[in-house]
Amino acid sequence: MTPDRAPRAVVVGGGIGGLAAARGLQLNGWSVRVLERAAALEPLGAGISLWPNAVRALRDLGVHLPAGPDGPPVGGGILDREGRRLARTHPQRFPGRYGAALQAVHRAELQEALLSALSPGTVVTGTPVLEVEDGSGSARVRHPGGEDRAELVVLADGLHSTTRHLVAGPGPRPRYAGYTAWRGVAPAGTGIPGLGATESWGRGERFGVVPLADGRVYWFATANAPAGARAADGEHAEVLRRFSAWHAPVPDVVRATEPGEVLRHDVHDLRPHPRSYVGRRLVLLGDAAHAMSPNLGQGACQAIEDAATLRVLLPAGADVGTGLAAYDRIRRPRARRIAGRSAQLGRVGQLEGRLAGAVRDLAVRWVPDALTERQLDDVLRWTPPGSSP
Repeated sequence: MTPDRAPRAVVVGGGIGGLAAARGLQLNGWSVRVLERAAALEPLGAGISLWPNAVRALRDLGVHLPAGPDGPPVGGGILDREGRRLARTHPQRFPGRYGAALQAVHRAELQEALLSALSPGTVVTGTPVLEVEDGSGSARVRHPGGEDRAELVVLADGLHSTTRHLVAGPGPRPRYAGYTAWRGVAPAGTGIPGLGATESWGRGERFGVVPLADGRVYWFATANAPAGARAADGEHAEVLRRFSAWHAPVPDVVRATEPGEVLRHDVHDLRPHPRSYVGRRLVLLGDAAHAMSPNLGQGACQAIEDAATLRVLLPAGADVGTGLAAYDRIRRPRARRIAGRSAQLGRVGQLEGRLAGAVRDLAVRWVPDALTERQLDDVLRWTPPGSSP
């Protein structure tokens, strides 16, 4: 790099993590191109919970989310399938405890906020990456339109990454967690005012309800099932069949959701965890580095943390090798720990046996709220490197 030229970065993948990484690098004076395989960045997906750690990271990246509802967030927690409370959370305390609120938005709104923060022309769609070569001074990225040389290549191409092996080797692979997940968004007015964000536990099944900032209701459901299974008469009908006898508003939000908008994806995490996130000029980010089950709501949140950390460690003109080594040292232990906790929580939540489920529910009910909050501290009390908590 010459003194009069901005350092160049290529981001492989235009998901939440890739867009956030591009934003952070551009703030630092990098020239960035995001190469996305899809023909267009469609506003797909359902809702997403942005916990205080991710909200603080987005704030550090200068990304502005849609305004939330007036007043403090309503309390939530864990219920049983009859609606009896097992554990309580107090998100109204989050701003004072963690420096930011819990915000729930549609994934399309987060995507749009990130895209709006980027320089025009940053994202190049319809451009699959064919080959990446790491090097000591630069890396080369080959694609159908030619090739790019860059001082940094961010590998953010998701759970089924085709580039992960360049840094992590062939070992880490997606592993099916043993259960599938449905997601949908119901129109405003189909939740219960004052219920807040809740997750209800049954036997091998769970159902979550999250009010979005615009009044709609994001919901998700899980069930133990063979990998790759699909409902013969549609996923909307399958969710109703499984959850129609659960407490309100569970059946209501499913019925209010357009059948064609119910998404189903098997739940995976990455095993074993990569032994490194970095090469000489390559860095893994988001699900490509640490895909995790959604039980702590931290998949996208950790990708955003990755991006905010990369921004701090790689200002324009910094030594890339030193910055990447610090990124690996900071991010890998934290993401691995959170992925492990999420997997453990999923195993507990998906217990099938009547006796095992009853014992679990009783144990959860007896955990004091203060202890539950302290268990969240390690996840939510995060700040970018060098910042004060």
